[in-house]
Amino acid sequence: MTRIGRLALLLAAAAVLAPPALRANALEGFSISVLVDGVPAPEYGGRGRVYIEALEGKEFVIRICNPSSERVAVALSVDGRNVVDAKRTTALDAAKWVLGPGQTADVPGWQVSGSTARKFFFTETSKSYAKWLGDTSNVGTIEAVFYREKRRTPIHAWKDEPAQRKKAESPAPSAAGEAEALQDSAASTRAREADRFAATGIGDQTAFPVEWVAFEEDPAPAARIALRYEFRPELVRLGLLPRVRDLYARDGARGFEHEYAPDPYGRQR
Repeated sequence: MTRIGRLALLLAAAAVLAPPALRANALEGFSISVLVDGVPAPEYGGRGRVYIEALEGKEFVIRICNPSSERVAVALSVDGRNVVDAKRTTALDAAKWVLGPGQTADVPGWQVSGSTARKFFFTETSKSYAKWLGDTSNVGTIEAVFYREKRRTPIHAWKDEPAQRKKAESPAPSAAGEAEALQDSAASTRAREADRFAATGIGDQTAFPVEWVAFEEDPAPAARIALRYEFRPELVRLGLLPRVRDLYARDGARGFEHEYAPDPYGRQR
């Protein structure tokens, strides 16, 4: 049974067992992968990121892996939204999935109740869950942040001075307001232009029972792994996949031609 837990303001979850999968996008053994029809999607490295191809209309599952000998909590987001509650928070504050030692979990969709998830599927931004929620500024992203369990040892209290300095160095309210307005305007423009790009929908119901458990994480992440996904035309534009005409040209290649070997003596006569 999958478990979701809470400690004060911390939410956490533990997930079902599945075969371990160590992917190329693993960090210190922690890994995520996207499964389509039960098979890990091919990954393409480039531009400092790892990409996969989004297949429009196809459902997918996110596999998260904990190879360590201790429990870990995993904050998992799709299109910038936590898959447990669809909220926008920091990874530290997010609801998390808890994996036991050596455990792997297949997360099938958005968790909409204690017993049900709604399946992930690739779609256009205009038809996505993010669009319905009113914020498409982070579509095309899948990110997992792994946290180890906090050690039960005394620690020094954090001091307030750094936060106070940061606050004092922040822009004046008017400048901050102008910057925020510009960001909002740019985000709105990007959203209108990118409605046809890949995003994730919220699909059919599937049984995925959960319950709350206690977990207190170490605030320093053990690993942070991100994937980008795009439809094929965008992967081609990014230079990660060959253009179609290049593939057609390769179809005309062959190993032998109906010709004879050149005769160097013949050319001298």
